[in-house]
Amino acid sequence: MTPEDYMQLALDEAKKAAEIDEIPVGCLIVNPQNGKIIASAHNQNQHTFDATAHAEILAIRQACENLKQNRLWDMDMYVTLEPCAMCAAAISFARISNLYFGAYDEKGGAVINGPKFFEQKICHHRPQINGGILEKPCSQILKQFFQTKR
Repeated sequence: MTPEDYMQLALDEAKKAAEIDEIPVGCLIVNPQNGKIIASAHNQNQHTFDATAHAEILAIRQACENLKQNRLWDMDMYVTLEPCAMCAAAISFARISNLYFGAYDEKGGAVINGPKFFEQKICHHRPQINGGILEKPCSQILKQFFQTKR
């Protein structure tokens, strides 16, 4: 499968979030050696009453549990929106090898925008970063969601 194929599956997770009135962000963690999806998640902040229940955090927790380890060496993450500072820190601590994201987030992003977490001295591990994968559909689902809120 290609990065676009995996991002499409992350977009399917984002659609699940939209269906339950959560901000539509989806995430996958993939073992690139065999193409196996280790974890998949979508935002669940509202339904779990948990400010940390971002798609990335939930996927990292699930992948660590599935693999019975606290580091995700050699794993790839696909997420439909540029991660925030909290999620960027979690990605670093989990030691994700490659980060692929869809839409750029000028307001809340912390990878290319904002604090650029992976460029900070406090960052212990920096993944390879690949932004803009299926950017248009990843951005569109967010725009549609927020249009219904205004």
